[in-house]
Amino acid sequence: MTNATASTSLGHDARTIGLVGLAHGASHFFHLLLPPLFPWLMAEFGYSYVELGTVVSVFFVVSGVGQMLAGFLVDKVGARPILFAALASFALAGLVAASAQNYAMLVAAAVLAGLGNAPFHPVDFTILNQRVSPQNMGHAFSVHGISGNVGWAAAPVFMAGITSWTGSWRIACFSGAVLALVVLAIVVHQRRWLDDRPHLTAGASKGIAVAAVKTEENPFSFLALPVVWLCFAFFFFTTAGLSAVQSFASPALHSLYPQLSLAVTYWMVTGFMLCSAVGMVGGGFLAARVLRLDRVIAVFLLLAGALLALAGTGWLPGYLALAVGAAAGFGQGLAGPSRDMLIKQAAPPGATGRVYGTVYSGLDLGFSVAAPIFGWLMDHQQPQGVFYGAALALAVSVLAAGAVGSQVQQQRLQAI
Repeated sequence: MTNATASTSLGHDARTIGLVGLAHGASHFFHLLLPPLFPWLMAEFGYSYVELGTVVSVFFVVSGVGQMLAGFLVDKVGARPILFAALASFALAGLVAASAQNYAMLVAAAVLAGLGNAPFHPVDFTILNQRVSPQNMGHAFSVHGISGNVGWAAAPVFMAGITSWTGSWRIACFSGAVLALVVLAIVVHQRRWLDDRPHLTAGASKGIAVAAVKTEENPFSFLALPVVWLCFAFFFFTTAGLSAVQSFASPALHSLYPQLSLAVTYWMVTGFMLCSAVGMVGGGFLAARVLRLDRVIAVFLLLAGALLALAGTGWLPGYLALAVGAAAGFGQGLAGPSRDMLIKQAAPPGATGRVYGTVYSGLDLGFSVAAPIFGWLMDHQQPQGVFYGAALALAVSVLAAGAVGSQVQQQRLQAI
């Protein structure tokens, strides 16, 4: 490849990666459309945390079920039009939330946001796998992960900040809808860099497949592959650990280290997400250069789990425990791009959207199932269990990743 050709390829890849990252950041933003507004919603409507938490569960149930189905639709009609529809659904969710007069309307907003979120992983990874050059794929997955973390970090500041500034949570929801429309306008204007149609008839990823399934004979054939469900289990357990950190690490840390105020302990969660984003930058280089991705995943997720467990012992000085818990995000971030690349290698030809839709629905299920479990631990005065449970979930996910990596390696050796 000449320098000019390489430069052109990098420029094209960068446009696609940037647009997909922007859209992915919007999807993570809408994970947190309503949770930052809970204090204001409780004050206006008198709802309990259980009632509002159920609204969040509705979001993830709709997203998880929809994600599995969306993968089939992506493989059939292409990723780009579904991306446009998803962003439009986010905008509609924001408008419904802004006009909510009762609990049913908040649930409706959660359903619309869940429908918008459902297709994002099959859409994003189908576009990236089919449009980005192999030498830049690790960086593509890195940017994808970072953009999601940025969306998570931006939503509370955006939603709570606008509500505090204007005195109206409705204006904040309306502003969220406008944000979704702005992102939609950008990706529609730049749609040529997201077009996966020329590749639909040629199959999907050129990476190594665990099994050469002729998906045109039976579109559900991939479900018989053990590797698909191992990948699903991997995502379920990694997300269960992340759910513990996002939802309960702050009050758990406050219980273990009462000298730290809740306002201070929230910085552990923020620090974890920021460290994870930084880690993903380095993880992109590793994913592009390392052959055994499952080993990269194992090293860094076990490191993250060990740091979380250490923070949960209560042995450390308070601020050091906060720093150690936040630093665990580096391990999570460094493993992220290798995780996504491993799924790419495991996807059968022609079933990229279906595999990503099924596998990544484990994320939504992990969030839905883990929250009440870790909440039960907090209700029963077991704050250390939040950190130990997160560490255990990460350790179990390493076993699943190792099983996937072994099968990929076996197929690679057979192909030689």
